[in-house]
Amino acid sequence: MECYEGATMIKTFRGLLADGAQDTIVLHTNDGATGYRIVKFQIIGTQPSSVNSESTLKIYKVSQTAITDTIDLSDNTLLAVAYRESYAASSSNEPEIIIFDREIFNQDIYITHENTESGVGCNYYIELEQVKLDLSESTVATLKDIRNVTDPVTIV
Repeated sequence: MECYEGATMIKTFRGLLADGAQDTIVLHTNDGATGYRIVKFQIIGTQPSSVNSESTLKIYKVSQTAITDTIDLSDNTLLAVAYRESYAASSSNEPEIIIFDREIFNQDIYITHENTESGVGCNYYIELEQVKLDLSESTVATLKDIRNVTDPVTIV
């Protein structure tokens, strides 16, 4: 979708995820003519300078039944992953590692968080570029998303 003078529409989402939790970002529409792609994904701990933390956040195309810190980039339902370490006793912390796919999707996305160090929550910030899809692009994106659903009961 176009904004003023050809600029693209960017939608932002942010939240705080507890350890072992999942958030849903509702994006689906009745006609599937609006697509999205990730343009920015950032994370920061709730207390980055005072709590030891090793957070893994992942964005999926399908809801996850098990939240883990295992990263499998061959998983075709995985859209993005972010990892960040911070240690209270250290004067310097490692920078976050972010990897995301430029794939266009038109259904809801799911963000998971696993903290293997302290069990505290982690904040996320996501920017999605909104893309107008023609009928064939919409059909392809929707079919790809439906194919990723393994439980036929969840298809709506």
